[in-house]
Amino acid sequence: MKNTIKTLIVMATLVLYSCGGGAQEKKVESKKVETPKKDKVEIVEAEPEVNKGVGPVKNVEVAEAIDAAMVARGTELFNTKCQACHKVEKKFIGPAIKGVTERRSPEWIMNMILNPVEMVEKDPVARQLLIDHNGSPMANQNLTEAEARDILEYFRTLN
Repeated sequence: MKNTIKTLIVMATLVLYSCGGGAQEKKVESKKVETPKKDKVEIVEAEPEVNKGVGPVKNVEVAEAIDAAMVARGTELFNTKCQACHKVEKKFIGPAIKGVTERRSPEWIMNMILNPVEMVEKDPVARQLLIDHNGSPMANQNLTEAEARDILEYFRTLN
């Protein structure tokens, strides 16, 4: 009982002390400083940064129309170099290819094809894909930029 009373007294003292006006506040005089105002402030929304990956490809011009000759070459390259690990519509050793051009930039896709080791080291998306696919790294097929561009054109037909 004595402990309960002591606890209540301590709590009441703390409440009164914390709410009380023990020390007086100092009044500080403030001066208003006017700054010159500009006529207009233009707000420009920055476009979201496009992840282009890490590698030799900095910019890819992609026409609206599909280039059939590039698709034919890209299909053949995909079937000989990529199909062992990638399937069009389902996850296999690597991710499914269908819709990749909607998920990634053309530069990112080509850099991943041309530079998979450095992409996994430096690109967070590529690193996450490696984790998501049980640590199976993409093999460097030693393709040229033109060959990677042909494969990209084939991927565009899969959306």
